[in-house]
Amino acid sequence: MKKLLLICTVSLIALFLVISPKAKAIEGDLIIINKSTNQLAFFENGILVKQFRIATGKKPSYTPEGTFQIVNKIKNRPYYSGNIAGGDPNNPLGNRWLGINARGTNGDIYAIHGNNNPDSIGTYASNGCIRMHDAEIDWLYERVSVNTTVHITSSLQSFESIAASIGYHTNSDSVNGEKSNFLKYGARGEAVREIQKQLTNLGYNTGGVDGIFGKQTEQAVIDFQMQHGLLADGIVGPQTSKVLAKQ
Repeated sequence: MKKLLLICTVSLIALFLVISPKAKAIEGDLIIINKSTNQLAFFENGILVKQFRIATGKKPSYTPEGTFQIVNKIKNRPYYSGNIAGGDPNNPLGNRWLGINARGTNGDIYAIHGNNNPDSIGTYASNGCIRMHDAEIDWLYERVSVNTTVHITSSLQSFESIAASIGYHTNSDSVNGEKSNFLKYGARGEAVREIQKQLTNLGYNTGGVDGIFGKQTEQAVIDFQMQHGLLADGIVGPQTSKVLAKQ
């Protein structure tokens, strides 16, 4: 009897593995929100394009975690509960609303939106939504479309690692399909010297133009990345190089 039960159990497991649907890979654009760091990352076709500081829920349970979609885009959404018109400077929702279908809702409860209290950005301040600076939500609003995937988590991993864990393929080591070299702490040579020249000319203190990627150069890179909405990891990868080249 026990042998028969074991055979049936194994057969059911095998059948489950055969018929279980394979997790669908995420393609196109992706937004990742990390509540642990209060940061939002925007990936476009596998490239980490920009990173922003945000505000999330006052309590950990307020901002839902999981994988959702943008289900609506609204300009100047009224603040119904406070009877404040859309576009009003006192509207706490700012001027752009990206509704997400979290916890079975239809984009009318949870959203990524602007706000009228910029000092709250970087803190835990909302009732569940994700707040951004108005100018930054404007930038994001114009680039995302309805059905864009939004993944919300609390993690100590990098955005690339989080993306990979949910089936999103990143190309963070390439720009336009071409491999790029990464420059980081400990690197030496003419390429480092050129980066130091660029940063110094832009007013960042690299500790000298000596071709040695030391702590001061790393901090200068971080300062540059933070001021340009990039992943502030102190590494000169393809995205940082691309933005530097435009300065």
